[in-house]
Amino acid sequence: MPLWQPVIKMIGEDVLLAFDARIISLKKGETLFYEGDTARYFYQVKVGEIKMNNFNDEGKEFIQSIFTAGNSFGEPPLFINKPYPANAVAITDTQVYALAKEVFFELLLQNPQVHLSITENLAQRLYFKSVMASEISSQEPEHRILKLIDYFKENVNRLKPSDKYKVELTRQQIADLTGLRVETVIRSIKALEKKGLLIIEDRKVYR
Repeated sequence: MPLWQPVIKMIGEDVLLAFDARIISLKKGETLFYEGDTARYFYQVKVGEIKMNNFNDEGKEFIQSIFTAGNSFGEPPLFINKPYPANAVAITDTQVYALAKEVFFELLLQNPQVHLSITENLAQRLYFKSVMASEISSQEPEHRILKLIDYFKENVNRLKPSDKYKVELTRQQIADLTGLRVETVIRSIKALEKKGLLIIEDRKVYR
């Protein structure tokens, strides 16, 4: 799986359907919502992948997060009545469940365990952003890349440090997640391989 959010179905599909969630189909590259839009729905990926991104003044993309089947996304603005801080774009052909904000809150009130799971998920994301913000502001490229890979290996895929982990991120996605240029990522990965910190087999990266 591509990987960067915990592999947990936040809300069971049977529960979503019981609360009349509808399914939205998106083609690869299609935008579900834009930065600045008002948050009106809870979203959870049924099939496919969604990325939340921003662009700087020079047009460079920065990926905030990527969400795969079972992941919910875009919840924080629902709780604080703020607009979306990023765009949500389909990486592949994707289907998402959509639940109106008011119905979502009613679901949480009726299902305390789901409420707890949502809270845990939001805490996990906040932790990840804190870790990466520190890395991006102060660490060398090789260190940033290892920190990102290790986070997904141990915290998202729940593997032990001794386990062999296949990195599903592309070099471009690593660059977008760490604030690096893709050329820098390519050079750094090769350097990390020479140091024995990464393995490259058939162009795939392992840790």
